[in-house]
Amino acid sequence: MSNYFYDMLPKEELERLPYIPTVGEFVEWIGKQYADMPALSDQVSTITYKELTQRVARRRAFIETLGLPKGAHIAIFDRNSQDAVELFLAVTSAGYVAMNFPPSLPEMAVIGSCMKFDIAAIFVRDEFAPLCQKLQGVKVLSTKSIAETEAPVTIVDKEQPAAIFFTGGTTGTPKGAVLSHRALMRGCHNAIYKPGKVIGVHRYIGILPLSHVFGLIAGTMGCFYTGNLLFTCEDMKATVGKLPVLKPTILVIVPGICDILAGLVKMYGPQFLGGNLRMIISGAANVPPRLVDIFTKLGVEFCFGYGLTETANLTSANADAITHPTSIGKIYPGQEAKIVDGELWVRGDNNFSGYYKDPEKTAEAITPDGWFRTGDLCRFDEDGFLYITGRIKNLIILSNGENVSPESLEEPFYADPCVKDAMVKEDELNGAQVIAVEVLPLMPAFDGKSWEEVEAYVNNLVKKINATLPTTHQIRKVTVRKEDFKRTGAMKVARV
Repeated sequence: MSNYFYDMLPKEELERLPYIPTVGEFVEWIGKQYADMPALSDQVSTITYKELTQRVARRRAFIETLGLPKGAHIAIFDRNSQDAVELFLAVTSAGYVAMNFPPSLPEMAVIGSCMKFDIAAIFVRDEFAPLCQKLQGVKVLSTKSIAETEAPVTIVDKEQPAAIFFTGGTTGTPKGAVLSHRALMRGCHNAIYKPGKVIGVHRYIGILPLSHVFGLIAGTMGCFYTGNLLFTCEDMKATVGKLPVLKPTILVIVPGICDILAGLVKMYGPQFLGGNLRMIISGAANVPPRLVDIFTKLGVEFCFGYGLTETANLTSANADAITHPTSIGKIYPGQEAKIVDGELWVRGDNNFSGYYKDPEKTAEAITPDGWFRTGDLCRFDEDGFLYITGRIKNLIILSNGENVSPESLEEPFYADPCVKDAMVKEDELNGAQVIAVEVLPLMPAFDGKSWEEVEAYVNNLVKKINATLPTTHQIRKVTVRKEDFKRTGAMKVARV
């Protein structure tokens, strides 16, 4: 096993951060380990870890009054509030299965999700209550619900389901990835690995939604694992405006938010970040090298990696973005990885148990001997750094039968400092199928330039890239976008 991750932390801190296999044990551990340290703030008042775990125990006591069988599914329909954080810890540590609903979920999707995922009870924020009025057979409760007394954690096996996460979309017929306590907590333990000291030295902001595995595991549970302070974020726009006041030391965000911050820094200066920001952890979408360059010049260490909902978010991480700017890093401890016909397969503690009530999709994803087929085309270099070269489902099949990865053709566009986003796809030109690209320029880089000059720059960039490609792989159709791409909940470009 490489010491890549173990060497990031001081030895004395690494020894204080054991892998804890269930959420209940974890809640008890942080309450004792960090008792009087600040844990959670709603940006007005702050509670300690002891107070947090006491409130979680009172939440558990309320849940027990519902008379649900252990293992029942309980949804949380809220923004990133203190209530939502406490409820997730309470539901999972009481022996139930939690499911965070995205705050953007419309009424019919709420109803459909409750039916599909056998939700027995749902804790609802007041503003979302009208969306739950038509629910039948589901206990609808306020997210403010809490008892006066406390209830102990429920002892569960680490293989018991802890949470279900949406994957593959949150409308229509989404899949639900089931994470056991073992998988969830391995993902959370992976989140402790960052360069330098991590125990009690950081101030986080819970910007990413708790319904997204990256926001919950890397942005919230990773914070608690290391005894740090988390500011809740019920309104992202308002919270970003408070960065100079909140003074975070670390941000767990997607590249789209990094772009927003880079623009705000250009407008208001580096002090907009609060003056204490030491590190950005980014992921869930392609990280352009220009972002690494921008924040490194501001004195902010930029780390990123790779993960899927099915692998409890954290599969690999790169703390060497300067020397390996296009790599997604090295594989976290507790996993095995191999490349099979170009596809990355992983196996280990953080793998999910399957898709809820979908044995066919589960069998397609997990081999009989436990390997998860990620669907991502990857390669390792001689130093063990991992690189994504494409996504199997996105492959373009040429007329000669050869496969082309659109992601591999997009990479040189992302390396250009004047490109914000790009999408390569198959399209039609003069009745023939060709490889096409849509490019979203980074408009601040073209200050004072006309739109014709912007288009000329992009077309010239395509010519330069084509000169490096075989004739069969060259891009024949170019669209320069004035409007943003349609994006997923993680702000990734949606391939439609």
